[in-house]
This record gives sequence, C-alpha cells and structure tokens, in this order.
Amino acid sequence: MHKKTIAVLFGGCSTEYEVSLQSAASVIDHLDKNKYELVLIGITREGAWRRYPGDTEDIRRDCWQQHPGCIPAFLPPSRETAGIVELVGTEYRLTPVDVVFPVLHGKNGEDGTLQGLLELSGIPFVGCGTLSSALCMDKEVASKLVKAAGVDVADSVTVQAGDDLYAAAKSAETLGYPVYVKPAKSGSSFGITKAYDRLALMDGIREALQHDDKAVVEQNIAGFEVGCAVLGHREPFIGEIDEIELQGEFFDYTEKYQLISSTIHLPARISEETANRVKETARRVYRTLGCRGLARVDMFITEEERVVFNEVNTMPGFTAASRYPNMMRASHLPYPDLMDRLIQLAEAKEAVR
Repeated sequence: MHKKTIAVLFGGCSTEYEVSLQSAASVIDHLDKNKYELVLIGITREGAWRRYPGDTEDIRRDCWQQHPGCIPAFLPPSRETAGIVELVGTEYRLTPVDVVFPVLHGKNGEDGTLQGLLELSGIPFVGCGTLSSALCMDKEVASKLVKAAGVDVADSVTVQAGDDLYAAAKSAETLGYPVYVKPAKSGSSFGITKAYDRLALMDGIREALQHDDKAVVEQNIAGFEVGCAVLGHREPFIGEIDEIELQGEFFDYTEKYQLISSTIHLPARISEETANRVKETARRVYRTLGCRGLARVDMFITEEERVVFNEVNTMPGFTAASRYPNMMRASHLPYPDLMDRLIQLAEAKEAVR
C-alpha cells in the first residue's frame, strides 16, 4: 500500500512552545505508521527549523534538538518544490510531502503566519487557512465579527500599546468589576488576569501588553464555560460538548494542563435544548470566522442560560488528555480515526481552494 508522506511540525517561537511539544508527540504516536510516512520538523524557540529523526519521548522532554541526527530543514514557498528541503552535509535534498500537520499553538504557528507560508507552498495542510487563523487569534476582531453575525459576546474595551493607561482604565471601568484583562493575541491563558479594582486593572493591562501590542478588557460573565469540538468544512460535524467546573478565578495555564482544582464534565451538564443552542452557536461562529478542518469553539452559559461567545482555538491541544480529542472520542471518533479524518479534510480543502 502506498503511504502518504505527512510532515508534522512542532515547537515554534511562541510562549506555547512546550504545549506544542506535548500535542505533537501525541499526534505522532497516534498517526498510523502503516498508512503514513512521517517527516518530523521541529522548530526551536529561536526559530531554527530541524528535521528530527528520533522518538516522541525526547520531544516530550524537550531534548529533541540535541539528537545527533537533527539536520537543518525548511519549507520553501515555491510550488515547484512541494516538500521539505534539508541540508545533508554540503548538499540540499528534497523530501516531497503530501500533507503538512502543523501542531503549533499561539503566535507564529496558529495566527496565520505559518498558514500563509503553507498556502504559498501549495502543500495541503491540516487546519484553518491564513485569514481564519489570524481572525480567530485576535480576540477583539473575532468578537466584533461574531457579534455582527448575531451571536452574544461579552462587552469589552480595547487598549493599545502606548495608550494613556489611566484613561484606558477609567474607560474600562464602565464595564463594572470584576473584569478580565487579556492579550488580544495569545493562548493557553498567558497574560490573563482578573481585576477587582483600578489598581489591579492597570497592573493587568501592563501584564497583557507584555504579551501583545493590544489588550482586551472584558466584562465578567456570570455562568460557566463550555466547549465544542468542530470538525469539517462547509457542513461541519459538532462533537460532544464539555463543561469546565472551576474552583479558582479562571481556567489558567496550570488548570488547563494539570486540572489541579478544576473539573471537566463530558458531556456537559446541560439540557438537550441548551446543547442544541450551543452547537448551533458554535456552527455559526465557525462559519462566520471562515474556519476549515477543525477548531474548538468556547462559550459561556450564563445564569439566564444565554450562550455567550468566548473564543476560538484553531489548533487546540492534542494530547491524549486534551479536550478536543476527548470530545471527539465521546462522539465515537477515536484518536487514530480523528487523525485520518483531519488528513482527508486537508486534502479535500486543497482540492476546492
């Protein structure tokens, strides 16, 4: 049987570098080696690309780049190439690739930058395209577009780097305390704080602007968070809904990846009618933002049972314990089959581009 060559990209210049390593190792472990020939491309924190010939354990432990078999490699934008170029000794060698699976999170991986390179190369790839990835990464822009499509969103105030901090805080206070302060373009809850007064609000804005050139101050939504795993293109499949039960202030980095005090309920503890509204909202958000392939759409359910948009992750966590594959597993799509489906969707997306 002819094997497809799949290039799996991991790492990257991002605060979510370590998350990418864990996700990619799991993806690699679950790709069927009888169907796929894998080409592993690691990107260091400094942005160096290397072809990696080792196992997933060294990826998880972040010592992959020390492997003696690592060689410089890159993905050229030329459609004549359609593959990975590697430097072997003093010569360049081309490895043709059928599909790229970019398992990178956050900036320089999930924000449209890498997707732009992949679109130029003409190689089919897993996940959303350039524009959709960029839109979903920017919380302010995504929220405005979703609101225009008729979806409820939290009221917010945007603060740009260089704005007068006191004036910005005074404007944001109209939202009422407490408020959440977030970098507009960041993931895994990096740089997010919850403020109960002006001093904490100003400190939160400073912290958010350490991670991005724009901060978003959002009103607090009284309720709980749910997530929808979405898979497909024009008529996507919506997986089982999960629910986050918090004990702390919010679902921060530690809770997302260690679940020290929080609990994830799968399926969510909501009525069938509410579940249908959540799924319909996720579908509308997905289409509005031009998502393709996959995404996880996160929403809040308020005390009045309103469904309020939170954010979209175009490349959600992919460890075996992550929310997206677990929601799909609960919908009778096990991890290896999910990998097959994503690769099929990548090829179908390229065919209709």
